[in-house]
Amino acid sequence: MSGLLDPALNAAPANPKHIHLIGICGTGMAAMAAMLLQKGFTVTGSDQNVYPPMSDFLADLGIEVMAGYAAANLTGRPDLVIVGNVVRITNPEAIELARLRIPYLSMPQALGHFFLEGKQSLVVAGTHGKTTTSSLLATTLHRIGATPGFMIGGLVEAFGRNANVSDGPYFVVEGDEYDTAFFNKVSKFQHYRPHCTILTSVEFDHADIFADLAAIKASFAEFIGRIPPQGALVAHLDDPVVAELAKVALCPVIGYGRGSGCEWRVVDLQVRGLASEFTVVHRGQPLGRCRLPMPGVHNCLNALAVIALLSHLGFAFETIVQGLASFEGVKRRQQVRGVVRGITVVDDFAHHPTAVRETLQALRLAWPDTRLVVVFEPRTNSSRRAVFQQDYATVFGSADQVLIREHVPLETVPISEQFSSGQLAADLALRGIQAHAYTDTEAILDALARQCQPGDVVVILSNGGFDNIHQRLLTLLEHPAP
Repeated sequence: MSGLLDPALNAAPANPKHIHLIGICGTGMAAMAAMLLQKGFTVTGSDQNVYPPMSDFLADLGIEVMAGYAAANLTGRPDLVIVGNVVRITNPEAIELARLRIPYLSMPQALGHFFLEGKQSLVVAGTHGKTTTSSLLATTLHRIGATPGFMIGGLVEAFGRNANVSDGPYFVVEGDEYDTAFFNKVSKFQHYRPHCTILTSVEFDHADIFADLAAIKASFAEFIGRIPPQGALVAHLDDPVVAELAKVALCPVIGYGRGSGCEWRVVDLQVRGLASEFTVVHRGQPLGRCRLPMPGVHNCLNALAVIALLSHLGFAFETIVQGLASFEGVKRRQQVRGVVRGITVVDDFAHHPTAVRETLQALRLAWPDTRLVVVFEPRTNSSRRAVFQQDYATVFGSADQVLIREHVPLETVPISEQFSSGQLAADLALRGIQAHAYTDTEAILDALARQCQPGDVVVILSNGGFDNIHQRLLTLLEHPAP
């Protein structure tokens, strides 16, 4: 064969024992690996990007991870291969998979086959806030005695992992709109069988697979149409695109937000350090205060969505807010990695312009009188394109200083259509923000080691490992150069 997979083999075999995952270190794939192991399967995997926290997570589970893709990784001939969406048709393991004629699934197909059958699938979808909101939902269900199964794109501190298998009726899924696999070019969430859905926001993103906002809206509309009439759509109606899409729902729509037209509202928001408090209003009636150990309006709205959904499912308000108050967080979401010599290092996954703005505004609320030093790595396909160049210039207003890493060029995109770190630095300087572009991580670390002062908060924004910059910075601060 020429490397093309036979569609007839795109199905799970009866009673598989050994399952191999190509691209296992992706957050969703690592979650899938953990769940399959929990169900008793023998699990192996391979990836070319093996770095913490996923590499540590998989090692702790005892799952063998082969570094790099190679035909030899399939020598043991697994019963089933799950192909991650990072894998291309030219991948040597994909070519060998075709030659050996082993049954295969995408990760979303595997989730539906092995874990969603017979469950109430609670899907959290949207451009922003999916990981935090799904983690809040899973943790709160756990705290109130209804521990769900879940698969989430971040390590949930309450569980120490990003996946769980449960005998209970609920399964929480982070519903990603990115495409499924090279052999199945639809959004992942189309496979997630939603019973109830939280929809946080819809904006243009993923410029490598969506031509424009209309294409993204079409995918979300198709997904919303999959929610059955007996289910529910919990929709952030402050977002005009969400409000527009909610009109296609065949199920009840439960609106949440800050606007007067929302059924569930956040009012009287107060931020104290890394915690927030707000009053929950339902249909015009205050129900009580909710305390959330996270700063920022966006996080309070995420918590409100969880309150709205769990109330719909029949849980009492008092027990829901108790569960939310105990939330320990998610790795790489406003995560304090350490404090050395009075300098705080914060790790966050934000990369889309809106996520950058909301994250930095939340951290400014948490540290109102502190110098906020921001390090930004444009790493996603969208952030390395010029599509958001002007938007990025407007979202760092909460920062006192911004250090921008030069992006790794996209081989198939003309340079004129790619992001410019130097241009962003110049645009920020025109807005009165001290900013500089750096060629690599080492140059950024050198600048931080020289410039950081006691009391500073250093916020590192990247959706990748960023050359382990967080720990390397903490080490440098512990042992400053003479």
